[in-house]
Amino acid sequence: MSRVLIVGAGLTGSLCACLLRREMQNKVQIVVWDKARGSGGRMSTSRPPDPSSHSADLGAQYITATSAYAQSHHSFYSELLSSGVLQPLDSLVEGLKQREGSKDYMTPLGMCSVVKHFLSESGADLFFEHHVTGLYRRGASWEVQRKVGGSETFDAVVLTMPVPQILQLQGDLGHNVVFSFPWAAKYVTDNPCICYVAADSRKRNADVPGHGPSLVVHTSVPFGLEHLEKDKEDVQPIILQELHKLLPGLPQPISIKCQKWRYSQVLTSVPDCPGQMTVLDRPLLICGGDAFSHSNFDGCVESALSMLSVLKASL
Repeated sequence: MSRVLIVGAGLTGSLCACLLRREMQNKVQIVVWDKARGSGGRMSTSRPPDPSSHSADLGAQYITATSAYAQSHHSFYSELLSSGVLQPLDSLVEGLKQREGSKDYMTPLGMCSVVKHFLSESGADLFFEHHVTGLYRRGASWEVQRKVGGSETFDAVVLTMPVPQILQLQGDLGHNVVFSFPWAAKYVTDNPCICYVAADSRKRNADVPGHGPSLVVHTSVPFGLEHLEKDKEDVQPIILQELHKLLPGLPQPISIKCQKWRYSQVLTSVPDCPGQMTVLDRPLLICGGDAFSHSNFDGCVESALSMLSVLKASL
């Protein structure tokens, strides 16, 4: 019997578990983990400690079935209506824009009752406060680690939590993030903080399946001068905030390295120095680099050639 782990006891996870059970019957052992203390996810219902108080839906408030989905998903709506989980929404919702042919439904026992219905139908082994932190390949299986407690092995794993949480998982997941923008690098002219952004792995034609791409961000000279003496930990959130303004759909990074270049490109080179400066002849002491030519690749080449000439003459 194959062991299947579904991470996330929300609507997607519970429905997946239910459909898997109906399709595979007893050929699979279905296990559902959720880091919360109860099921529902974004369809959760809060139960107050006072039994005389009403519960409240915290996320989704009602379900709208368009005419197209009412037809293609008829079996699901029919099942929930016949079991009493769903009922027509007859109360007034001021400001609700009705679309032609659509129907609105509410849940008498709270939105989480939809999730609980499918979990019950799935017959899954349900565990709460199981926070997944890493997935590691072990031959033909997955070793799944939890924040608290040991790890377990499964033949298949289904992740239904939000994408930012998936990207935070450790191990052998192989995050195949694909940037939505078409360019490999871009100069930015209208941002007070950022002057250049590069999808570095794309720029180097180094995109490899299973490896997350890298993004490099250069700040402008005025921004660098303004924040030169500040701690990197204080400047990094500012850069990230501006980056998300430029690329609002950017996923959360797995890791970040903030590099401060106190000495960057040379704006004004040492005058009257053809690539080097001979400070002392005996013993020989030479200074070189782009500060003695110009700040680019060819400037460094010129400096190296100039120093080589002096070294050959002396040695």
